[in-house]
Amino acid sequence: MIAIVDYGMGNLRSVEKGFLKVGVEAKVTSSPADIEDAEGLVLPGVGAFRDCMANLKRLDLLDTVSRQIEKGKPYLGICLGLQILFEESEEFGTSKGLGVLRGKVVRFPEQGLKIPHMGWNTVRFTKVPPPFEEIGDGSYFYFVHSYYVSPSEKDPVAGMTGYGVEFTSMVWKDNIIATQFHPEKSQTLGLRVLRGFGDFVKRYA
Repeated sequence: MIAIVDYGMGNLRSVEKGFLKVGVEAKVTSSPADIEDAEGLVLPGVGAFRDCMANLKRLDLLDTVSRQIEKGKPYLGICLGLQILFEESEEFGTSKGLGVLRGKVVRFPEQGLKIPHMGWNTVRFTKVPPPFEEIGDGSYFYFVHSYYVSPSEKDPVAGMTGYGVEFTSMVWKDNIIATQFHPEKSQTLGLRVLRGFGDFVKRYA
């Protein structure tokens, strides 16, 4: 079973329905015990970085999530679930993240483009995580965000996207796969990603 972490933010039911549609057992939960027992972990989210971290802490999920990642449990981060992996965010002042990956979260510069970056855009692979093995380079996925991750190291970077600047839209390091875009909003290719993550979890089980 895959645990979809419910911390009061994000499109949780859409993620759950996406997994069920491709035949992968998934459950929305805020129970630390469920998260610990699950074979894989998904953390989706839309909203403010600071609020995400505060909610995880308030629900006693912060240490649980960190511990499962450190133990090597397969992790899929979506949008905020990508951003909180890093050390800090500049959104609403400086907020600390999990620090699993080195780097920070920064706002798009003012370049005459609409912020948030919202809609379909391409992802250029720099390496191909297992859930993306059947997906072509330059495929379109759906984005909604005003901030993006700026990693301090190149190794985890798996995908890049252009929106005024070239930004990291996907990372992969060992058991961690995370995307700035939303697979659950990305129709056929997004469902393929969710199915691929289910297969990835089985490999680790």
